[in-house]
Amino acid sequence: MAGVIWIVALVLVLFSVAYIGYGRYLSQFVDLDDSRETPAHKYQDGQEYVPAKKPVLLGHHYSSIAGGAPIVGPITAALVWGWVPALLWVAIGNPLIGAVHDFVSLSSSLRHEGKSIGYIIGEYVGERGKNMLLWFAFLLTILVVAVFALVIGIVFDAYPQAATASLLYVGLAFVFGFWLYQLNLPFSVGTVVFVAGIFATVWVGIQYPIALFGEVGGFDNVTNTETIVLFGETAPSIIPELGFNANVGAWVLVMLVYGGLASVLPVWMLLQPRDYLSSFLLYSGVGGALLAVIVGTFVTTTSQPLEFQIDAWYGLFGSDNAAYELMPLFPLLFITIACGTISGFHSLVSSGTTAKQLDKETDARLIGYGGMLGEGLLAAVALCTIGVAGIAGAGGIGTALPNFATGGGVILTAFGIPETYGAPFMALVLASFLLTSMDTAVRLSRYMVEEIVGTPETAIEGYGANRYVNTTFVVGFAFVLLGTGSWEDLWLLFGGANQLLAALALLTGTVWLANWDRSKQLYSTGAPLALMAFITVCGLLWVAFYQVLYSRLLSGDPTVWTWIAGGGQIVINLTLLALALALLRIGYGNISSIRGIGDEPVAADGGDAERTDD
Repeated sequence: MAGVIWIVALVLVLFSVAYIGYGRYLSQFVDLDDSRETPAHKYQDGQEYVPAKKPVLLGHHYSSIAGGAPIVGPITAALVWGWVPALLWVAIGNPLIGAVHDFVSLSSSLRHEGKSIGYIIGEYVGERGKNMLLWFAFLLTILVVAVFALVIGIVFDAYPQAATASLLYVGLAFVFGFWLYQLNLPFSVGTVVFVAGIFATVWVGIQYPIALFGEVGGFDNVTNTETIVLFGETAPSIIPELGFNANVGAWVLVMLVYGGLASVLPVWMLLQPRDYLSSFLLYSGVGGALLAVIVGTFVTTTSQPLEFQIDAWYGLFGSDNAAYELMPLFPLLFITIACGTISGFHSLVSSGTTAKQLDKETDARLIGYGGMLGEGLLAAVALCTIGVAGIAGAGGIGTALPNFATGGGVILTAFGIPETYGAPFMALVLASFLLTSMDTAVRLSRYMVEEIVGTPETAIEGYGANRYVNTTFVVGFAFVLLGTGSWEDLWLLFGGANQLLAALALLTGTVWLANWDRSKQLYSTGAPLALMAFITVCGLLWVAFYQVLYSRLLSGDPTVWTWIAGGGQIVINLTLLALALALLRIGYGNISSIRGIGDEPVAADGGDAERTDD
């Protein structure tokens, strides 16, 4: 039986070669130059534009992009089609497609005053194109918030230790923010003190696991420590179960409220310090698991062999773990692994928050290209954990999430760490990814609405630009979309929309490069753009008409709530497709005009020139 060490070996070799070779080439290709003043310095305001030290910003960026998707997606794909196709899509697609996407999104934003990809494409194709892309991205962020809030609820239900630890580390992040930015105390000392505190929360969580609702006096599934139930066994009727149980539904509501509140706070108060501190959990979880696979294979032993307990290949239409009878490898594999290979959400993070905090241009290579490779490593860890843990119960998210922590706990026994500690730690690692991505998505949705509205001229526009109003709308709509109780439909809708946005971000980068210099080659961004556009259009059509409309609504016994949620999913799906196809046509027309007719490049300096929105 094959060992999971082959996953680690393949990704480490390919990613290292890609970062040294292709990453360096791309840095020269877009002319990164530290003599240029970055937007973080040029527009420093203490609120959004704040120069950050490279390790702090890398921690924030990596924490924001590496949510639950590169864990849930690869695990689910491995259970449905086998671990080989999942591994190949991550190992090859990440450095050639996903990392290019992230790097170009960050670099183009640097040359456009830290503005979003919507603003950038609007500079070349007009206000209409800008607003179309911003609306597309806005709808996607609602899907991100819904999916990640649900995943957090499931994680906290399966591992109540992670719930306790997560709440404590958010509190520590607040204190660390005041330590750094209000009290001006030493950064290095604070790092030591608060990172130690973050790891201490794991021990506290193991000793005092909490649930909001559930059996009083119950015991958690790992340490047999009594779980503290805060509000009793029976939840009021207003708490939805969302296809699982009331504890999951209650945590989802708490997380949506948290995401809304966190998104309106200044970045120094929670976002930067929390992401920096959690990055130590993330690095230790990802790096520790990868190293443990190597050590456990060649040096020590683990509680069970580090060999695959699932098949390498289940067939073109999936295994018995598939949620539907028909789940074709193409195109569903490529949108099931929504992150880990390529993610449009990263373009929003890169151009929405990271570009506003970059201290030097050359930092973009490590943070943009290297950060995406880091997410690929997380996907590889996820494949290792499910390979070791195998299939427990029915397929889907309910299997994927507990098995990540269970398999991770087994892997960490290579260092002598008991499973009773390793599994809750890996659950906390997953939760920390999810929390940062979810509230970042809410914050990004606010940025996009503010860009769409501009200077409010009517009362309605004033409400739309109000951070509290549009934040409430985002979390409220996200909750409505969860009403079918079917994570499979929402996950693939999120995955397809996410990667279709990636195609549009690649379109934005290609348009920028074409207008900058007509001698620039466009294959590095153009080829991934064409591939992702074709894959995701096919995938979204399949999800809308087969999975949701036919299987979920017409062939089942849907309730009124299911019709509302399912109908909302179909409307968002088709709206996203219409916006994307229109933008692809407009962008292609701009590139053809610049390259074919011989117009002068719009930005001979790569985007530093002053512009208007005309």
